[in-house]
Amino acid sequence: MSESESLLTIATVEAVYNHAIVALHDVSLTLRSREVLALLGANGAGKTTTLKAISNLLPAERGAVTKGEIRFDGIDVQRAKPSDLVRQGLVQVLEGRHCFPSLTVEENLIAGALGRSSSRRETAADLEKIYGYFPRLKEKRKAKSGLTSGGEQQMTAIGRALMSRPRLLVLDEPSMGLAPLVVQSIFKTLKALNRQEGLSILLAEQNSAIALQYADRAVVLEHGISVLEGDARALRSRDDIRAFYLGAGEAKTQDAPAFAAA
Repeated sequence: MSESESLLTIATVEAVYNHAIVALHDVSLTLRSREVLALLGANGAGKTTTLKAISNLLPAERGAVTKGEIRFDGIDVQRAKPSDLVRQGLVQVLEGRHCFPSLTVEENLIAGALGRSSSRRETAADLEKIYGYFPRLKEKRKAKSGLTSGGEQQMTAIGRALMSRPRLLVLDEPSMGLAPLVVQSIFKTLKALNRQEGLSILLAEQNSAIALQYADRAVVLEHGISVLEGDARALRSRDDIRAFYLGAGEAKTQDAPAFAAA
């Protein structure tokens, strides 16, 4: 894949916290426009650090990209403010369903439109679109966000991000702590957004089964290194890959499977 075909490119990135703790050693990946890419790996593999590096959020946590390059639609991410990246269409939903608990669901959603200075008419139209994708939010639109369920809070966080009209939506562990039926509903909605709106999606997940079900491709991280990259369907069908890298049982051999490194 040529660089001109990719919306996001990460090339041999190293990231460090507090000038001492290396969280990423060598991470590379590419994401095409209109693609769903899953970033997989165990807890501590470097998924969250990778996503924060993509949005240039590491400096807020005493972190920094010390090697490599990250480009979003040709923009050098490390030279751009996070707020400018949002305006350019790179919007992230952080791990943990961050909502403004004292605001209503609808007020939370409207907050997502403030950064792009949308008109009242545009905001109203976008709200109806969000409610179309998440009907539960319309039912709860006047409820305080902090009093809604975990699934509703995750939908609110995603809906707020969508109000910014992203071209690339980045999600960190969207399934965490949610019931399986809620997880399936959210992922079906994300896939519908991808197909109907052409939204590109990058999601980090420990739940490899659900991620590979809905992603087009996947990249596997291990100890801050991208070790595998391939078609999601192929990865899902490979027992050796699932055993070694995706937590699907015990491997039957001591030798790691041959696969193309990222």
